[in-house]
Amino acid sequence: MKRLNRIQSMVFETAYNTNENLLICAPTGAGKTNIAMLTVLHEIRQHLQPGGVIKKDEFKIVYVAPMKALAAEMTNYFGKRLEPLGITVKELTGDMQLSKGEILRTQMLVTTPEKWDVVTRKSVGDVALSQIVRLLILDEVHLLHEDRGPVLESLVARTIRQVESTQSMIRILGLSATLPNYLDVAAFLHVNPYIGLFFFDSRFRPVPLAQTFVGIKTTNKIQQLHDMEEVCYNKVVEQVKAGHQVMVFVHARNATVRTAMGLIEMAKNHGETCFFQPEQGADYGQCEKQIQRSRNKQMKEMFPEGFGIHHAGMLRSDRNLMETMFSRGHLKVLVCTATLAWGVNLPAHAVIIKGTQIYDAKRGALVDLGILDVMQIFGRAGRPQFDKYGEGTIITTHEKLSHYLTLLTQKNPIESQFLNSLADNLNAEVSLGTVTNVDEAVKWLSYTYLYVRMRANPLAYGINHRTFQMDPSLELYRKELVMEAGRKLDKARMIRFEERTGYFAATDLGRTASHFYIRYNTIETFNEHFNSQRTEADILSIVSKAEEFDQLKVRAQLPNKHGCLDLN
Repeated sequence: MKRLNRIQSMVFETAYNTNENLLICAPTGAGKTNIAMLTVLHEIRQHLQPGGVIKKDEFKIVYVAPMKALAAEMTNYFGKRLEPLGITVKELTGDMQLSKGEILRTQMLVTTPEKWDVVTRKSVGDVALSQIVRLLILDEVHLLHEDRGPVLESLVARTIRQVESTQSMIRILGLSATLPNYLDVAAFLHVNPYIGLFFFDSRFRPVPLAQTFVGIKTTNKIQQLHDMEEVCYNKVVEQVKAGHQVMVFVHARNATVRTAMGLIEMAKNHGETCFFQPEQGADYGQCEKQIQRSRNKQMKEMFPEGFGIHHAGMLRSDRNLMETMFSRGHLKVLVCTATLAWGVNLPAHAVIIKGTQIYDAKRGALVDLGILDVMQIFGRAGRPQFDKYGEGTIITTHEKLSHYLTLLTQKNPIESQFLNSLADNLNAEVSLGTVTNVDEAVKWLSYTYLYVRMRANPLAYGINHRTFQMDPSLELYRKELVMEAGRKLDKARMIRFEERTGYFAATDLGRTASHFYIRYNTIETFNEHFNSQRTEADILSIVSKAEEFDQLKVRAQLPNKHGCLDLN
């Protein structure tokens, strides 16, 4: 990289020469990662000694990425660039465990919200780690709207309270896609709106985006699927004939193979396979050898046709192989799931979202694809160095068409999901010792995004106009919430709550739940079913009732010849 782009140049002064908290809202692909890099360099520069020696044990930088795939990519990105300075960057996620010594020797940690939440929840030993954090970078802050939003809220609340109680300096940098209520998010991150808030709309996209919305009219389900396949094929062929590469996004892992095979079949029927087949260039043979070494049968079958698949259930080596082949141009069409859009920076000229129904394990039903996912996927359209513009197509049913049109053009404000997991987060704070009574808990709630949104939009959180007028700081309402959560936790024996005095005391059960990230509902289930007469089989059955295993589905298969269920 030779020079900064427009966005980076505007932010440079604040990012690199001040200690201000920042919130940067900009479209995907606008170069937000390099802004994070500027703040990292600013932090390192503060620990430089005369003679150019960096005092590496004085600071830690934490980069919170929403997904493991993204964490791996960021570790790679920062690791390569910071290596010449002798700065170590490590990934700390469910996949990559680090020992105490490794953490001590690392200056920058790339982690997921849940993992960092667990680390900061443990008061013994790891406190030293969270005390020397000097810069906290939160990527994709607009995830506050999703189910995992509460984790981000508790992280920020914990960090800001730590800053205020210990008077230590922790800088917070929030990176997000364009959001309508950026002022609320800025207030939540304690960003000074006049200095540290930067908002860039879609005009700042590196490559302009042409958006197409296709609605399928028929109501017959089978006909619908057939029509979707056909529209999808026509769009793909149109792009491939023009010499472009296409990504087709589907919403289930097995649908990637089905769709790719369906497209190959249609190409054969139309006699158009020649458009998809890769050019037999110099390194093609080499690539084919690599593909043949893989154990993924479908991948091997599709490669000569110019098609590829990519989803989280594949081996990491296979996924990397597909990414490489696509970026080198050997694959004309890559059929993938939405994890690719979040995790890997792999743009294509055209992206197609085929169908907008996605299975939600928690509800056990199909729900509409979230607008943030759509924005993220569309963000992959158009390759900055090659294309004049990118093309995004969304194929959905006719009745959903207006829904996505309004969402993508009018931009709804993002709300907080914190109420759903208030009990869990309160328990974590009590067992950490940062909240010991009701008043402290009420104060703690004022640091959350929930509090910011409750005051801006009280009706959405069940607060009527009258209550809000009489109690504009919502102190009484927050107290009510805390009392209710306290009673629930006390009943589940996770804390001891003395209502008369308003004091909270942690119990061993609560501490265990907090350290091992066990949810309140699960503990309630355990309390209900456990007793001293249980056999091992009973205990196994109780453990499997835990909320954490909700999304695991057992395949309905017939018993095998021994009369046992075959579960592989």
